[in-house]
Amino acid sequence: MTCPKCGSSMTSRTLGAVTVNRCPSCSGVFLDRADLADLVEAENDWHRHTGPLTEPLPRITADMTAPPPSRPKARSYIETLFD
Repeated sequence: MTCPKCGSSMTSRTLGAVTVNRCPSCSGVFLDRADLADLVEAENDWHRHTGPLTEPLPRITADMTAPPPSRPKARSYIETLFD
């Protein structure tokens, strides 16, 4: 697909049943109207199921070591498209 804004070749990425076309030159994102509705619904579901989970804090002792660095958690469902 060609970008309607700058004419560059676009890359496609599929997430679930949604295909998103992104222009690497101008960073434009293009998708069908039905795909937009599916993304909004998936985003709402993602936030509904990722509420704050409270766990007790561990006691800190002198023999403890720091855990290895972890990958930052996505702030939203749509953000996972651009990893």
